[in-house]
Amino acid sequence: MIALILYFLLAVALVGTVSSAVFLGLAALGVLRFHSDAGKQLLSVPDDARLPPVSVLKPVHGLEARLKENIESFFRQDYPHYEILFAADEANDPALELVREICARYPHIPSRVLVTGALWPNPVVHSFHCMAEVAAYEILVTTDSDVEVGPHYLREIVPPLLHPEVGMVTCVYRGRNAAGFFSGLTAIGMSVEMTAGVLVANLLEGMKFGLGPTTVVRKDSLASIGGYTTLKDYIAYDFAIGNLIAKAGYKVVLSGYIIDHVVNQKSFRGMWQNQLRWAQTTRYSRPKGHFGSGLIFAIPYGLLGFIAAAGLGYWRAAAVLLGLALLNRLIEAWLVGWVVVRDPQIRRAPWLYPLRDLLGFVVWFASYLNLRYVWRDSRFELKGTRIALRQTSSNSR
Repeated sequence: MIALILYFLLAVALVGTVSSAVFLGLAALGVLRFHSDAGKQLLSVPDDARLPPVSVLKPVHGLEARLKENIESFFRQDYPHYEILFAADEANDPALELVREICARYPHIPSRVLVTGALWPNPVVHSFHCMAEVAAYEILVTTDSDVEVGPHYLREIVPPLLHPEVGMVTCVYRGRNAAGFFSGLTAIGMSVEMTAGVLVANLLEGMKFGLGPTTVVRKDSLASIGGYTTLKDYIAYDFAIGNLIAKAGYKVVLSGYIIDHVVNQKSFRGMWQNQLRWAQTTRYSRPKGHFGSGLIFAIPYGLLGFIAAAGLGYWRAAAVLLGLALLNRLIEAWLVGWVVVRDPQIRRAPWLYPLRDLLGFVVWFASYLNLRYVWRDSRFELKGTRIALRQTSSNSR
């Protein structure tokens, strides 16, 4: 009986080894397509006279890590005409004092600060709605507060929207560790695991979703899905806006620009809750894709193969299976984490990604368990893809 179980586990390990190798091959093709598309985008950037003015919408919530550097990077854009709108839920949000200081240092860049309240289940979407209502320009660049960009950011991400068939542009990103070991695991997952998944999705079916650190839309394409009101109770509003715009008949473009996403998770608990939230969100947003992603990990199957083969006395096969898994993840880390997003952590500590791969599988498995994570507002809970008022909470606001 034990031998039969070990042979079954060995078979599972072999299937996972093959499937993760197939995914690595698809990721390699995705990298080639990404670089090809990015090169074409750079060649098509128009001169200043043809670059349209844009409104940058940036919600803030508390004094996050590197908030000053993140915000200032948007005031240092090599772009002819743009404005920046900020929004916070409450007037006493500590981020607003810093925001106003920075705005005052760049008087030549039009800026405005709004206090919006949190009137919708997803307060970030409500902030975007309020800022879009007063935005001066037709092109809206929505961006999270925990991202930092270079001076050519707007110049590179906006031009695709000059084509009427394009309804949205979004960007991949590299994780920037601002806290330590646990934060570093999340950051390298962003740079490699997240990016690889996006590149493969773009290769196989094209972009049909957005990524939160940056989504760029025109007001007409946003209006075609009912505006931000449609997204008010989505947990994964970034996925939903791209998905709905694609369903409305517009093209969603993956920009070649790479964003720095600052990660500041100082404890295992903070990292775990963050990872579980992402995984559960993906599970409900893309159920088939999320289920299939259980086969793209390599290290868990390498370890399983090592244990099963060793238990059967096949020590050479055990070593080969574990070695193939490690080689697979190191190649993916270099191919995606360095060739695409240029994450310096890949060169300093490439061993982190095999560890992250194992953690990623555990998180994926946990996403199917009845586990909870902390949402920003305790009155709400996740139900499928939507945020709903808890039954124990009052409906009054």
